[in-house]
Amino acid sequence: MTKMDKHTFKNEKKETNQIEGRNAVLEALKHGVPIDKVFIKKGEYSGSLRIIIAKAREAGVVVSETNKIKLDEISQSRNHQGVIAVCPVKEYADIQDIFDKAREKKEKPFIIILDSITDTYNLGAIIRSADACGAHGVIIPKRRAATMTGMVSKASAGAVEHVHVARVPNIAATVDYLKKRGIWIVCADVNGTEFYKARVDDAVALVIGGEGAGVGRLIKEKCDYVVKIPMYGAIPSLNASVAAGVLMYEIVRQRRWK
Repeated sequence: MTKMDKHTFKNEKKETNQIEGRNAVLEALKHGVPIDKVFIKKGEYSGSLRIIIAKAREAGVVVSETNKIKLDEISQSRNHQGVIAVCPVKEYADIQDIFDKAREKKEKPFIIILDSITDTYNLGAIIRSADACGAHGVIIPKRRAATMTGMVSKASAGAVEHVHVARVPNIAATVDYLKKRGIWIVCADVNGTEFYKARVDDAVALVIGGEGAGVGRLIKEKCDYVVKIPMYGAIPSLNASVAAGVLMYEIVRQRRWK
């Protein structure tokens, strides 16, 4: 069981897509309701809560422990009974759905991979840019990252309804899988070569790193290209969603107007 960090709680607060109370959460798990994450009151793992934890893990749902104060902060019913489940606003897609969309449009796959983006606004803004530039899908990690909440939907201006978002347990393994399917992997990093000099007009996946930490070392080592956006001012970097938009549209330029 993992501990929650303050960023995740901030992002989950005031959501409408959540289920509260032991019976309600247990029934949702029994009936296969899509759930991103289950918050459990720290230290209370007996009775129905123990069953909820077991069912959640069996379904592959992330279970996070926290204290009563934090649960009270995000609760809407004020009767959470030590458990709150957060549901996605839209069911997640499979990676194959992303490939199918590219095939239907008769285009080379164009995929966005997000390595631990934790801010809901950034996730929503990136999904919005992905839709605008014609990307066939977005891939996000299952843990330590923002999920498809109502706040993300709002930040995307509704683009979540038009973009396939797949959620995977391991980004590094997913990169390996995509490479086997003929996808070139490009990641953004301040120590890379200038993006405009890289050829990205083929089947491509663009990896955007999390706020602050950037792309993880293991994932970076697996990438075919490591690129950067040239910076000419005093600030050495851009916000994750802004950088993602700039990089996406260079891919669009090369694919459509080269």
